[in-house]
Amino acid sequence: MVDLEYLENIRLVSNPLGQRIIASLLLTTNYRLFADVDVRLENEDRIPRGETVIFAMNHTDRYNYWPFQWKMWSEKRFPFTTVWVKGKYYRNAMLGKFFDWCNLIPVPSRGYLVEEFYSRNFKKRIDKNEYRLIKDVIDGKNQIGEVMKKLTPEAAHLLKDNFLEFVRNYHEQLMSRVAELSRKALFETNLNMIIFPEGTRSLKLGEGKTGLAQLALHTEKKIVPVGCSNSDQVYSGHLPFARSGCITYRVGEPLSVDHQLKEFRIKEGFTLFSKESQEKYKKQFEGVTRVVMDSINEMLDEKYRR
Repeated sequence: MVDLEYLENIRLVSNPLGQRIIASLLLTTNYRLFADVDVRLENEDRIPRGETVIFAMNHTDRYNYWPFQWKMWSEKRFPFTTVWVKGKYYRNAMLGKFFDWCNLIPVPSRGYLVEEFYSRNFKKRIDKNEYRLIKDVIDGKNQIGEVMKKLTPEAAHLLKDNFLEFVRNYHEQLMSRVAELSRKALFETNLNMIIFPEGTRSLKLGEGKTGLAQLALHTEKKIVPVGCSNSDQVYSGHLPFARSGCITYRVGEPLSVDHQLKEFRIKEGFTLFSKESQEKYKKQFEGVTRVVMDSINEMLDEKYRR
């Protein structure tokens, strides 16, 4: 489980061995010997040099950040990256260690915590309908009194013990560590970051979540929108092996708090991912997210656009 102890043990490095091995042995061999994969990086000159940035990319498939990382690694002119990854992918211990080895940052959601604590208490996975009911209460979309009537005795018992308040508080503690890791990546370890603002996979560009905007406004790092097209055709299955095809990454104009995002700039300090900051600066976070998603949309082939 991705808990505080797990996050405390993550050590990001500027020259990750895992990424170098995957790029040189798996991806280069796959792209050059076992398939013919053409990875195109258009408008590459828009990527700032001499500073770290946050890449904002659409998320069409499981692996669409790999060709992007491989392309930049092969050119030897850009820093390595770290990527925000959903906490649920760390349920498999071996996969979690692989992610750690590749310099990634797990981002546990409140829904993930509900599923994990339910599993710990009752030794089974939570029913999808019950999960949605509890998640709606956490997100303020429903009242606990209405939901309790629809839950099994097990789930109802869990909620009686201040479970929702515990999940909210614990999630904020976890996100505080995610914030620390993200800042270290950008300012100390010299890593660029890749974030999928949609938060989930979708062929057509979906709605963006505000986590990326919060990080960008807090660090004042530039956001570089990237539109990824056709990766889902090359990586069409669950396995990490590409078939022949062309993947195009179009780089948009960097978005800066000094220029395009100036109206959303927050001059006073704030705590990243805290409930208070999300309430106080909701309009700024949503405004930046809207600009980012519009920029990504412009970089996509027609069939991937909103």
